[in-house]
Amino acid sequence: MPIENNDTEVTITSPTNPNTQVKVLKYGATVYSWKVEGEEQLWLSDGAKLDGSRPVRGGIPLVFPVFGKSQDPSVSKMPQHGFARRSTWEFLGQTKENPPTVQFGLGPENADAEVYKQWGDGNTDFTLVLTIVLLKDSLKMNIEVSNPGKKDFKFNWLFHSYLTVDDIEDSLINNLPGEYCYDQLIKEHYTEREPAVNFSGELDRIYINVPTEKNLQIVDMGRAFHTVQRNNLSDVVIWNPWTEKAKSMSDFTPKNGFLKMVCVEPGHVHNFVTLKPGESWTAGQIIHKGAM
Repeated sequence: MPIENNDTEVTITSPTNPNTQVKVLKYGATVYSWKVEGEEQLWLSDGAKLDGSRPVRGGIPLVFPVFGKSQDPSVSKMPQHGFARRSTWEFLGQTKENPPTVQFGLGPENADAEVYKQWGDGNTDFTLVLTIVLLKDSLKMNIEVSNPGKKDFKFNWLFHSYLTVDDIEDSLINNLPGEYCYDQLIKEHYTEREPAVNFSGELDRIYINVPTEKNLQIVDMGRAFHTVQRNNLSDVVIWNPWTEKAKSMSDFTPKNGFLKMVCVEPGHVHNFVTLKPGESWTAGQIIHKGAM
């Protein structure tokens, strides 16, 4: 069966290769495993909780309606990254057999109640529909945010993708020179001057308004490991916690796991999207194994 659905997760298997598979927790609609011909493409902490007790450390957590912490009054009370990754989504079913395609939905009725009530005045009407498509050697994810209510709301969206690498110290991310970024470690804006992003310590940057025709390539020892395409997601967060930050996170194990991962996170986070009643907003990413 290409789609298996149980109480806690959905497994999508390629109809042409049983070793190509995606596993999605209903908690957070979090993709926590994506294998291409048996080879894992996503980094997952050994200490990640898959029981719904806390957001998953690894895979592809979903960030909505706020990225990080914000002083904006509509989201300032919310914990980091909002409630999408800590709510149990509804599995809406399979919409296509080949390529296998599934959808998950989230609204006020199944959002984490404690965090949801901290958004705006506590009764914002919204609908999220996440579509996941398993292709031969790529994973496509689309999000549709709709406003069925009677008042505007604003939000951030981000795919917090943890990607595997062989060795972060030998890894580069291409296609960002000349792009404007905000470095969250030194709290400064500047234009990227390096020919490629490289890693020798903790890194946490938001690249702002990167043209979406620019695909991001993760290169490890000269070999293209992953290529990330973006649709309507103009910002890119690049993150690696390195030694001290990894030590400080209880669910990040092994503590040297930062050597095997990098977060390349397409999103809309440098400002908010505003949706008026009756409007919808769509965006997505495609992660390719290797080069396109």
